[in-house]
Amino acid sequence: MVNEFRRVQEQEIADSLAWVVMPDHFHWLVTLRKGSLGMLMRKVKSRSALSLMRLGHTPQQVWQKGYHDRAIRREEDLQSVARYIVANPLRAGLVQRIGDYPLWDAVWL
Repeated sequence: MVNEFRRVQEQEIADSLAWVVMPDHFHWLVTLRKGSLGMLMRKVKSRSALSLMRLGHTPQQVWQKGYHDRAIRREEDLQSVARYIVANPLRAGLVQRIGDYPLWDAVWL
């Protein structure tokens, strides 16, 4: 999943502002550079599922269809949304400190 976030960035499809990969879902704050959000999500989900299958994981459905999105209209809201995203492992009780969870990143480090 992390590789797919990075690939999208390298291909200049979207800029990743913040993300966290949870055990059964992910949260991702992006700025689209080209294409649509639907195209981006299909690409990331399909490539990450293929990668899992290549690693020998069972070929069951990895992602559910669709996604939930929310537009952020004010620039000043971006950092608070990013903080909320990266704090998901804390709220889920997976770690005691954000820095203890390995699968997150944000441009505001």
